[in-house]
Amino acid sequence: MKRLVSRVFAMLATIAFGIVAFAVTAMSPAHAQTSAPAPNFGSPPSGEIPILFNDQHVYTKPDRLKKGRVLAALVRGKTILVPLRSMFEQMGATVSYNASTKTVDVSKPGADVQVTVGKPEVTINGETRPLDVPPEIYHGSLLVPVRVISEGMGAYVLWVPDRRLVVVRYVSTIPPTPGPAPPPPTTVPTAAPTASPTPTPKATAAAQFFVAGDAMFDPKVYNEFSPGNTGGVDIAARAGATFSLADIGFMAEGNFRQFRYPHRSSALAAAAPGGGFDCTGLNAHIGEPGCVTTLGPFSGSAFVPSFDARDSDIDGRLGIGIANPKIFLAGSYLQRYTNYGYPRMNGIGAGLEKISNFEQPIDIYGSVYYYPQISGDYTDILGNGQKLQYRLLHYQAGLTISIPHGGVFLDFGYLGDHGTAKQNAPSPFSENSFYGGLGLHF
Repeated sequence: MKRLVSRVFAMLATIAFGIVAFAVTAMSPAHAQTSAPAPNFGSPPSGEIPILFNDQHVYTKPDRLKKGRVLAALVRGKTILVPLRSMFEQMGATVSYNASTKTVDVSKPGADVQVTVGKPEVTINGETRPLDVPPEIYHGSLLVPVRVISEGMGAYVLWVPDRRLVVVRYVSTIPPTPGPAPPPPTTVPTAAPTASPTPTPKATAAAQFFVAGDAMFDPKVYNEFSPGNTGGVDIAARAGATFSLADIGFMAEGNFRQFRYPHRSSALAAAAPGGGFDCTGLNAHIGEPGCVTTLGPFSGSAFVPSFDARDSDIDGRLGIGIANPKIFLAGSYLQRYTNYGYPRMNGIGAGLEKISNFEQPIDIYGSVYYYPQISGDYTDILGNGQKLQYRLLHYQAGLTISIPHGGVFLDFGYLGDHGTAKQNAPSPFSENSFYGGLGLHF
């Protein structure tokens, strides 16, 4: 009688667990793909927690591999450990064990898991995570926490608390059957691709030299000798260089210009007795062009016979680049001299200058320099030392047309000076002219 009751109890337990397994697996996507009934795996040990892994029981008492089921699991506190090799090889993973480091590597396409016996952490695809219970060796089998490891391999783990049941579900990815390979395309042989060249450091700009000679056409002059007379053709010249040091641009330049113009007296003044003319006496004629304001602290006028006057400027410049293309802030030293007895004057100034880029077919250039004071010493008619001083503005604007492959350029523009009278200066002056000529660059 006792044996009959035990047999009936076993049959009821088997039926109950079969119903639970069928209910859980019926809810999974894998079950929707098959209508086969869940297999009967027998009765679990009394009082143990069952685990279902792809419809196979994993019991909580590890002992040995049984027919139709995997090794049993082990409970440590609230963590369930399962035999690593027997479970994960069913997922298509490769399990390797390093006895010297006690490290196990479980890998399959797209996933890699590493654990070490006694070390409470797991490395999943290179990312380390903590474990509540470290892996351990039990009766010769390595057991690992079921949830973290299974999810690392792409399995689904579910705890059913009302049934005290753990369900592990893993569906391997079956690659689609490849169709027939397409015929190889007809290809035209191409040259092997060449590697992109390594960028080279930016080269320092090469030095550039230039020289130009120009004809000034009818320079016009306003001063004490000329009320705006023009003087035919005169000359101007310039030469310079641009270069770089430590990626900073510099320029050096020399500039010359000469304004030639006529000073004329009237025929009446030229025929005066003794060849002279009284500019202040009773015989003076108002507006006589031969009468010129004299230098010095006292105003006066003196007769100067007709002659061709010349005003010449020569200056040297040194500048540093402040902007592209070729714009410089420069300092300058200037000398000014004449052919009518005025003292040679000099002064220091500063300005802005744009140099032509002769690599361009057409380019503009220009400069403006300001000299707060140019000064020269002279001796007056009483033998006293005096200073002649002006404030000077020196300007130029031009255009260059470079001849291709030649190093020759055409040069056109407009230039001038404007002097404001200061100490002992008889009057302000203004000089300007259009010009044109040729130049060389190299």
